[in-house]
Amino acid sequence: PSLMYSYSFESRGSWSKVWSSQPEIEQYLKEISDKRGVTQKVHFGQKLVSGYWSESESRWHLRTESGREYIAQYVVSGVGALHIPNYPNIPGIDEFAGQAFHSAKWDHTVDLQGKRVAVIGTGASAIQFVPFVQKEAGTLTVFQRTPAWVLPRKNFAVPTALRTVLSKIPITRRLARWSVYWGAESLAFGLNGHSNLMRPIEKVAKWNIERSIADPELRRKLMPSYRIGCKRILGSNDYYPALAAPNTTVISDRIEKVTADSIVTADGVSHPVDVIIYATGFHVTDGFDQLALKGARGEDLPSHWHRTGINTHLGITTEGFPNLFFLLGPNTGLGHNSVVFMIEQQIKYIMKAIDAVDSRGAQRVDVRPEVQEHFNKNIQHKLAKGVWTNGGCTSWYLDSQGVNRTVWPGFTWQYWRATKDFKPAEYEIA
Repeated sequence: PSLMYSYSFESRGSWSKVWSSQPEIEQYLKEISDKRGVTQKVHFGQKLVSGYWSESESRWHLRTESGREYIAQYVVSGVGALHIPNYPNIPGIDEFAGQAFHSAKWDHTVDLQGKRVAVIGTGASAIQFVPFVQKEAGTLTVFQRTPAWVLPRKNFAVPTALRTVLSKIPITRRLARWSVYWGAESLAFGLNGHSNLMRPIEKVAKWNIERSIADPELRRKLMPSYRIGCKRILGSNDYYPALAAPNTTVISDRIEKVTADSIVTADGVSHPVDVIIYATGFHVTDGFDQLALKGARGEDLPSHWHRTGINTHLGITTEGFPNLFFLLGPNTGLGHNSVVFMIEQQIKYIMKAIDAVDSRGAQRVDVRPEVQEHFNKNIQHKLAKGVWTNGGCTSWYLDSQGVNRTVWPGFTWQYWRATKDFKPAEYEIA
């Protein structure tokens, strides 16, 4: 909900809806960035292409696509996780003569009115835009590989009187925020080793299908066969009605190929389309391949992690890459609560790490290998008991070896406790 989209130190009571839309969230972020003096310090349009750590200087040397070079003592990766589009490896997609784009790079110049539109994918992105596309398209064909669990979610405008109270009385804002936080936090019980506790929620999701879909065959297609929580839990009140609309067809057969004007499925049927929208997710566990940073031993980060596995300490630091920090790094994503909370704890931790270096008159900080190894063994031990491993699905939470490098296996308050103090003994500071 909107209350958790905001920063704890800049909470807002004037959100127009319980779940606010992108423009309102963007406006909030811009306002806070301007207010805090961040905007004026951002160098826009500078895409990092490479960097290396100079041991003799104890500095990072960074180069951008424009050829600009930066020298920094500390580097913080804030690239996020869900922003690099993942296109499907389907024969013929480059031969399609119509208009096609990924949902993360929406082409607003494309007019969908009356068109034959195909959507490939039925995950978190699809449930947000399919209802809108269905209303505009002449026909909508949705190609589904694996159905998602979708809980009912009623989004409504926050009454003016309540917005006034939340805006003018800070304690009400804090209480509302904490009630949302602890309600979401309770899901961690079921996600981490007690999957049977998810059954009541699963029943609600099944009821959501049954109340929204009258056609038995469509119900069958949309009913997941894995434990809820194994994949991302979704919420929508208009997704299922859009799939049940007269102009929508859901195809669960595997896509064989794409031609100049159609999508051909494994049953041999050709589905003519004018526009293809890829809702096929993002590069997550391999998203760090974009960070071509060479560490203290001259090995770049992608090669290092491909060789050793994606290992960090607290999802914030990684051995052999001094003074490099991650926000929302490996195993700090969530399946139940707000990642804004996690990011705030990480920023506080990083600032304490920098203070520890500066207060000692030192230049560098690097996590000790044994500390990192202990953290990762503990994380994977906990994840082995969770629904992401035992829920009966394959998701983007897992890397190519089936190892969960994405999710934090526990409560977010446990992460707060783990990061509230920077422990110099866990690091080599020199």
